[in-house]
Amino acid sequence: MERKESFLSSPLEIEQAFELNPLTGLNSSQVDERIKIHGKNKMDEGERRSFGIMVISQFKDFLILVLLVAAVISGFLGEISDTVLILIIVIVNALIGAIQEKKAENSMEALKNLTIPEAKVLRNNQREVIKSEDLVPGDVVFLDAGDFVPADGRLIEEASLKITESSLTGESMPVNKSIANIEEPETALGDRTNSVYMSSLVNYGRGKYVVTATGMNSEIGKIAGMIQGTKTMQTPLQRRLEELGKVLAIGAIIACAAVFIIGLIRGGDPLLLFLTAVSLAVAAIPEGLPAVVTVVLAIGVQKLVTKNAIIRKLPAVETLGCASVICSDKTGTLTQNKMTIKKIYVNDMVMDTKDLKERVLNGPEKMVAQIGLLCNDASIVNGNDGRQEIGDPTEVSMVAFAGTLDYDKVSEEEKFPRVGELPFDSGRKLMTTVHKIGESWYSFTKGAPDVLISRVGHVFLTDGIFPLTDVMIEKIHGNNEALSNEAYRVIAYAYKRYAVKPEITFEELENNLIFCGLTGMIDPPREEVKDSIQICKKAGIKTVMITGDHKNTAVAIARELNIFEEKSLALTGIELARLSDQELSDKIEHIAVYARVAPEHKVRIVEAWQKKGQVVAMTGDGVNDAPALKKADIGCAMGITGTDVSKEAAEMILTDDNFSTIVSAVEEGRGIYANIKKAIHFLLSCNIAEILILFIATLVGWIQPLLPIHILWINLVTDSLPALALGVEKNDPGIMNEKPRNPQESVFAHGLGGRIVYQGIILAIITLTVFQIGLANYSIDVARTMCFAVLAFSQLTHAINVRSQKKSLFNSGLFTNRYLWMALGLSFALQLAVLLIPAFQPIFHVVAMNGIQWFVVIIGSLSPLVIVEFTKFIGCLLRKKLKLKRA
Repeated sequence: MERKESFLSSPLEIEQAFELNPLTGLNSSQVDERIKIHGKNKMDEGERRSFGIMVISQFKDFLILVLLVAAVISGFLGEISDTVLILIIVIVNALIGAIQEKKAENSMEALKNLTIPEAKVLRNNQREVIKSEDLVPGDVVFLDAGDFVPADGRLIEEASLKITESSLTGESMPVNKSIANIEEPETALGDRTNSVYMSSLVNYGRGKYVVTATGMNSEIGKIAGMIQGTKTMQTPLQRRLEELGKVLAIGAIIACAAVFIIGLIRGGDPLLLFLTAVSLAVAAIPEGLPAVVTVVLAIGVQKLVTKNAIIRKLPAVETLGCASVICSDKTGTLTQNKMTIKKIYVNDMVMDTKDLKERVLNGPEKMVAQIGLLCNDASIVNGNDGRQEIGDPTEVSMVAFAGTLDYDKVSEEEKFPRVGELPFDSGRKLMTTVHKIGESWYSFTKGAPDVLISRVGHVFLTDGIFPLTDVMIEKIHGNNEALSNEAYRVIAYAYKRYAVKPEITFEELENNLIFCGLTGMIDPPREEVKDSIQICKKAGIKTVMITGDHKNTAVAIARELNIFEEKSLALTGIELARLSDQELSDKIEHIAVYARVAPEHKVRIVEAWQKKGQVVAMTGDGVNDAPALKKADIGCAMGITGTDVSKEAAEMILTDDNFSTIVSAVEEGRGIYANIKKAIHFLLSCNIAEILILFIATLVGWIQPLLPIHILWINLVTDSLPALALGVEKNDPGIMNEKPRNPQESVFAHGLGGRIVYQGIILAIITLTVFQIGLANYSIDVARTMCFAVLAFSQLTHAINVRSQKKSLFNSGLFTNRYLWMALGLSFALQLAVLLIPAFQPIFHVVAMNGIQWFVVIIGSLSPLVIVEFTKFIGCLLRKKLKLKRA
């Protein structure tokens, strides 16, 4: 017979299914047999690669292979400095990639650390402590407050048992456990109150359960399996750079072959043509690009550290720039992760608690605050380590609420000492304490409204104490329901006065009480998050809430943050599971809230968005979030509340657990991609100019304008430094008003390809014109010197053009990037040194120039700036004209 899910089985059915006597436990032979069948209670290792293999695998990148070929060619030409530089770039990139891959594998190590070292079990009719890895299905395990649950199982006994399952559900509120049967097969994991799960923490009470799943069959094990099965995807930038490498390599080969073949046909010197062709091949490949990308990403990472974000994987910071969907956890990310009393119902009236601070409290209001403070085991301590909240979050909120009304717990307990109590238990749903106040004794009771109201005989109003009528009961129930519907957790408060010290019994203390009021508490949204979500909307980014909390609570918070709007949908995990992939795809753009979800649901949501071509950022803090964090394009783990597992699976860690930090990171990511495009724009337009100069000269039969050493020097000095400086441009102020870029779009999209080509042509024409002027009026050596000088200097002025695609240099903050001016100054000085210092002139085959020749070089060098500024001016006029037409 097929075994039912353990949470659907009664204790008797569990005992029968596992052939177990709960009074004696398993015997040794049963344990040995089950170890053989089920294995140890631990996580599988999975396939692991050595660090050396990880390093070697980084050389599969096409652009890296092209650079290695370029390094070999440079060495062949005797340009050792170029060879060394390229090899350093390649090796550093490989090491960075391998280190990141090694860190990603550590998520499984962190999961292994969640397994509990020891367990208290009943075996061979004896209670003993064993290694938790030796647990088998059918073992009877004992739980006490402070224990971690060592394996999944079904409860068979419990006494006031409360367990925090945040590592699995993401919700920090402890769950009241029970042995009661559950009939609904689709009950979410967070609602399976008769079951316990590995790595959960026992907060209160005690229990006994039968192990039903161990190792990789446990809920934690299933998550481990999902992490192992999730492949790391290439980032959009990595895909674009790989494509760019292929295009450049093919283009360089064609151009170099054409120069060599046409030169031979025209009777050129084969050796010189070969050297020119191979040096051109080196020049055509922007070996500085990987360095630029690495440096720009590293600078972005450092910027984000100051904004409370730690990037674990370098390319991830750019990936954020094209994020179009942010799937965010609710608790602690969108909310404060702090239960707070926001509403109070007294004197037949509901009020905001903030209004109480502005006036003198009446009797019922004071009594609600005092009962919440004194019938309470929590405390808030302000010490050297800052504010510490000790105890159940619900009770902490009551202490905090009383504190806002100037009640101090320590002084109140000294004035009104506790002399007896009836602890909370899940059966009664009440807690009562007894205090001596003056010559009288008082019992203070708090708990579930529906239970407490049934124990009440009177009501405390401002005018006095009155018998409780049916009308009053109906009003109390109505307000309780109204607050509950608004997602508040409602607690009721009552008291009773005695002339003599009462007996500490349920009958004496929890009957004929005097009702004082209700409070509504909620984990409120972070104040800054609402603005951040508005920024996301302007930036074309959809925010989706995914939570383990209940649906009505999630929708209430989402509505307050403007995540949930008029046509939005909310689904529970169970409702999501019923949808086919096509149905989910059809609805997903309208679903704003997912509640009571399991780990596999989160992965499915991420995959559904990715299938629609969206770039997904996912936040999470629990073990349950790890598979989705790894599956997402960018996983964002919580630094404060996050588990080691979630941090190891993520690309980014939010040190303040704040949604607004993600928005800052998205802005930084967009800025980084824009700067990388500027570097690509600059490098490729310069490289195209170099290729065209040699290609045109060869095609029309001119003398070679540039020698191999000229090309290699320009490629090394005047290209790389400005490109690096362009990578640290400040973000455009309107960068978050643009829609996310399509991750499939080419790096040359939005006219960049056209600008690169036409600006490369301009640089080539100017350089060839100056060369012809030199050739017509002076010697070949002077003409080559002028050509070499104007190409180098015009590229430096062109770097200023590239700072903005549309804005004039006068409107884009001419001196806001000091690094660019430093790079231009250094490159300019190095080029001048080659041209002016006699010792360098023969090495670089240049000669001294006179004033007229320098004048021609200066005019030629400034020409790209003037021409591009003019085209930007014309473009601005055309855009204004088009805007007026549309208006």
